[in-house]
Amino acid sequence: MFKHVFLTGPPGVGKTTLVQKACEALTTAGVVINGFYTEEVREGGRRVGFDVVTVSGKRGTLSRVGSLSGSSAGRHEPRVGQYVVDLSSFESVSLPIFRNMSSGSGSREKTVFVIDEIGKMELFSQAFIRAVRQTLDSPGRCILGTIPIPKGKPLGLVEEVRGRADVKIFTVTKDNRDHILADIVEAVQECFKQTA
Repeated sequence: MFKHVFLTGPPGVGKTTLVQKACEALTTAGVVINGFYTEEVREGGRRVGFDVVTVSGKRGTLSRVGSLSGSSAGRHEPRVGQYVVDLSSFESVSLPIFRNMSSGSGSREKTVFVIDEIGKMELFSQAFIRAVRQTLDSPGRCILGTIPIPKGKPLGLVEEVRGRADVKIFTVTKDNRDHILADIVEAVQECFKQTA
């Protein structure tokens, strides 16, 4: 019996697009969607970073190429490759969603919590890791999320998610991404039957 659905696959394969399409279909079916997406930021056709964007449209910086403006020169900034992670911006946008979700626990509405994604950049935040674990363990919560494919050193929380008995994982490929949507939506709806 699973109560969470996660998509995995190589970068750029279309995981976020599938999550967004699944959310559109679920909203049409009367499901309440909350959470956040990670969106590429491009300038002149070149990717310069990522933003975190809530389902309600609030946006904050997740990372940028080079260094972050306004950061003190001596401070150690977390980095993933060429990207500098803006932890305070990420946390100020993402963490309130988790808090609102847990405070609304009396609600019997079907709510899907979107976490796109649990990746290297997001995992610099200990508060985020705690919030994800708490949400995974909360009764009546259904997460629709994305995790990276294993590459290099394993990421603790990603491996935890991958190993949970209550998580169903879809591996997205270029071959299946155009016809896997219905299966994802059906799996999320199945989660509600388990959590009801």
